[in-house]
Amino acid sequence: MSGGEVPIVVCVSADVSVRERVVRQLDGVGPVVSCADLTELRAMLFPSPPRDEAPTVAPVTPPAEQQGPVSWGELVVDPAGHVVTWCGEPLPLTRTERELLARLIGPPLVVWSYEQLFAAVWSGAYLGDTAILHSAVKRLRRKLRGLPGVPQVHTVRGVGYRIDPPPQST
Repeated sequence: MSGGEVPIVVCVSADVSVRERVVRQLDGVGPVVSCADLTELRAMLFPSPPRDEAPTVAPVTPPAEQQGPVSWGELVVDPAGHVVTWCGEPLPLTRTERELLARLIGPPLVVWSYEQLFAAVWSGAYLGDTAILHSAVKRLRRKLRGLPGVPQVHTVRGVGYRIDPPPQST
C-alpha cells in the first residue's frame, strides 16, 4: 500500500452479533463495511438508480422484538400478549403467523424480504429455501381470507412480502 491507502474490512454475516463483534474489535483500524448477505453488499456497492414506483424495502437488520401492539385498521397484533384481534374478536393464529403478521403490518409498511422475515420470525439465517416461509404465509392468508376488510398479504416476486396501507378513516 502507498501512504494514502486505507484498507477496508468487509464483514458479511447473517448473525447480527457477529457483525457487531467485528465492528467493535476493528474500531479505529479503518473503515468497516458490515452487512447481512451478499445481496445487501451488492446494493451498497452498486446502488440502483431510484425509481418512484419501487417499493421501500425493510431494513436488512430487522428491528428488535416489537415492544407493544401494532395495528392495521381494526386488526391488532399484540406479540407480548400472544394475541391477534379483528374488531375486538380474537383470531386463532399460531406464534409464527402472529410474528409474520406483526412484522408485515408494523410501521413502517415496507416490503419485507425473505431474508428479513427469516431473521425476524425464525431468528435464523435464510438459506435460500423459501418453502417454510411460503407455507406460513399461505396459512396466514387462509385464516385472514374470510374476514371483511383485513389486509391482504401480497407477494413481491423474487423479493418477499408486503401489505397495503390500511384504509383512510373518513
